[in-house]
Amino acid sequence: MLWNGESMRSRVALPWLSLAVLAVALSACRSSGEYVKIDDYKAPAETPENEYLIRPGDILQVRVMGQDAVSARAKVRPDGKISLPLLSDVVAAGVTPSALAKQIQERLGKFIVNPSVAVSLEEPRAMMISVLGEVAKVGSYPLEQGSGLMEAMAAAGGPTQYASTDRIVVIRREPSGNRVRIRFDYDALTQLRGAAATFRLQNGDVIVVE
Repeated sequence: MLWNGESMRSRVALPWLSLAVLAVALSACRSSGEYVKIDDYKAPAETPENEYLIRPGDILQVRVMGQDAVSARAKVRPDGKISLPLLSDVVAAGVTPSALAKQIQERLGKFIVNPSVAVSLEEPRAMMISVLGEVAKVGSYPLEQGSGLMEAMAAAGGPTQYASTDRIVVIRREPSGNRVRIRFDYDALTQLRGAAATFRLQNGDVIVVE
């Protein structure tokens, strides 16, 4: 892997990059480490859509049937709560929309006779993906849910002339807590070959272009 010295100094000095993320990713970049090729990678089973867990930053629509004054569109705050009429703060993060609806319904029972509540996910929060190494613009980028590696590479301006385009690595922390390094080939990405064509990024993924 080739690094341009001046480019490297300017990149690591960017104040808005997480130093912890940067250290982990650059350490992975400097050593060969263990990795799995994308065509051999077996992702953990995804959570079914009806079991989506609400996260800070999500925008929710809370509807109380026949009670427009109590219904609300609410964004989940960093502390995991939303604010609703009559109830003030309600913990939303970490539960499903149906579980949240049941919780709100029970609490509203003190004020409304037999309330009927529905909670829907109106807008999920954007994923934050870090792109490091030999790209035009090192940084962290918000991407829509379901985005792939090409969207992240485009946000970072694409690989530089020094990039080893057969050594693009996604560092991911899996639900088990283990980190996995998934290796990609840029040509396979651009030509939509194999598993690279359908790979989807997850919030917190770190991409290192060596």
